[in-house]
Amino acid sequence: MRLTRLLTVLVTAVVAAGCSGPSPSESPKPAAPVAAPAAAAPADRKYLLERVDEASVAQLYADGFAALPLREKTLIWHLYQAALAGRDIFIDQKHRSALEMRGVLEQIVAHPQSVSAGTLAEVQHYTKLFWINNGPYNNLTARKFVLTCTPQAFGEAVKAAAAAGATFTVRQGESVDAMLARLQPMFFDASVDPIVTNKTPGQGKDILQASANNLYSGVTLADLKGFSEQNGLNSRLVKRDGKLVEEVYKVGGLYGTYLTEVVKHLEAAQAFADPPTARALAALVKFYRTGAVSDRVAYDIAWLQDTASPVDTINGFIEVYLDPRGIKGSWEALVFYVNPGRTARIKTIAANAQWFEDHMPFDPKYRKPSVQGIIANAIDVVVEAGDSGPVTPIGINLPNDQAIREKHGSKSVALSNVTDASNRATPGSMRGEFSWTPEEAERGARFAEVAAALTTDMHEVIGHASGRGAEGVTGSPQELIKEQFSALEEGRADLIGLYFLADPKLVELGIVPAADHDSIVRAEYETYTRNALAQLRRVRQGSQIEEDHMRNRQMIVRWLVANTKAIEERTRDGKTYLVMVDPAAFRAGVGALLAEVQRIKSGGDYAGAKKLFETYGVHFDPKLRDQVVARVEQLNLPSYTGFVMPKLTPVTGADGAITDVTISYPMDLTTQMLEYSGVKR
Repeated sequence: MRLTRLLTVLVTAVVAAGCSGPSPSESPKPAAPVAAPAAAAPADRKYLLERVDEASVAQLYADGFAALPLREKTLIWHLYQAALAGRDIFIDQKHRSALEMRGVLEQIVAHPQSVSAGTLAEVQHYTKLFWINNGPYNNLTARKFVLTCTPQAFGEAVKAAAAAGATFTVRQGESVDAMLARLQPMFFDASVDPIVTNKTPGQGKDILQASANNLYSGVTLADLKGFSEQNGLNSRLVKRDGKLVEEVYKVGGLYGTYLTEVVKHLEAAQAFADPPTARALAALVKFYRTGAVSDRVAYDIAWLQDTASPVDTINGFIEVYLDPRGIKGSWEALVFYVNPGRTARIKTIAANAQWFEDHMPFDPKYRKPSVQGIIANAIDVVVEAGDSGPVTPIGINLPNDQAIREKHGSKSVALSNVTDASNRATPGSMRGEFSWTPEEAERGARFAEVAAALTTDMHEVIGHASGRGAEGVTGSPQELIKEQFSALEEGRADLIGLYFLADPKLVELGIVPAADHDSIVRAEYETYTRNALAQLRRVRQGSQIEEDHMRNRQMIVRWLVANTKAIEERTRDGKTYLVMVDPAAFRAGVGALLAEVQRIKSGGDYAGAKKLFETYGVHFDPKLRDQVVARVEQLNLPSYTGFVMPKLTPVTGADGAITDVTISYPMDLTTQMLEYSGVKR
């Protein structure tokens, strides 16, 4: 599971992580102060590159890369190539026509000489949104965005680009005009395949038929009754000649061409890896070759056993947010190295995981009697591709397989350089606009960054890693809770972070200064409360939330409003505010809600999960949203950020051996995206 950057302009968060947990008999280990400063970046460094509607584009930096040993640089180079080799898999998973659409757009952008200025500006604008979101759907709302020029003008742009040397790929026997006519509804009609993932399509409607993604073809939920998937995570499910068929993602199967290239680079990387990393990479290669569930499990275990290597990668079909059923994995890849200067706080949290587990405010029968090794690190990312970039998470905890987590533990990573770049690319905040008093805003300015960082650490390390299934329950939580699982699990991890933020244990461990603890808690509770209102600015159409992290945050706050006296909804000068008025009641309510959420997860209670989110997490008043949008637009702040990744270049000697790997920063989204696609200007 992952924590996405949904609080970008409401509160910034410096994220850290750590590694390995003790047995219950080990004594707590103190940490460095929570506010340990990060290394200073050059004063004149540019982070914000441009704005594209609600999105900002920022440059990501990896300052420690140049100082790494050559062996680690070379390892990262091969893993970097593996990441880029698979990036198109996720774009195809988003929509069956997405790669064709991108191909048309990139040829126009790369050959603009004779395209009319107005049409070119619109195509460039749309293409940037397409790149940032990995397809024609907004990353947060799941809704399709379309070109605003006319189809005729777009067709003329294609002809002008062709005259300038552009090459357009068409199907056998198809003309360019026919190809454009076939793709026209996707480019121009917002009512065609309008939502990429629709978990709440309305009474009597099918979530698979209502979702435009390419994880299924011709399949309804009714078709799945009595059908047993063999490769739920790594297959596309299609209906062929009246029968359900799993198209397995593997070498020689679906996406085989891409995975063959990924495997080539993973194999090249093994010679430069520490033995545990090499074993994990070999296991991943085997899984990509066979597609077998047993080999995926073996890889997950091997990856968890790699506890101390300074360089690592996440590569595979991992998160299930794109699938309305919450079963099928989206492909993604990250390559990173450990940032040892940022790990102190989260190491302490990980080292004391058993204490936190023993004090969870849910039924003891759902607690783990022995927490397995929790590995956590603060990392600097070198590249993210597929489902993890250009819009990236700020924290990740894997694997998602509950059985593996309970037996073998988990790894958490906090993306330190992503958080730093996002903070510095997005000056200002909405704190003042949505705070009820100046004191609330001032408290947020002083403590919200530290509070959010600590809550994020606990979300990833003791949140996702906690709890166990109820006795006698068969099937994974994902299978039992279905489309509600991802939002429920993100809510569970948030609740754990919020609950323990106020615990005196954090002072005892040296994580939080005693003098600031109450202010840190209040600042985070106030921020979390405000965000449930401010996040509505992202959903500018309709009256329901689709994105799982946004659903969980609204669910928590609206449940607290309805069931405690911790939060009051107030109005002043025609503006609505959510005001956190009682921290003790807030924490007590969080504990009560967490107990219910854990019961739902452990017991696989689909009906309970659906009722919880249908009541509190999905629906909102569009008039309130319109008010929020009007208030936010005056501040001219983005809703989300996409990153331009660092670029690696190998230096070779006369014998072809790598003698160095240099890092540079493209500072331009268009340049990087065209280079990734192999399109020359």
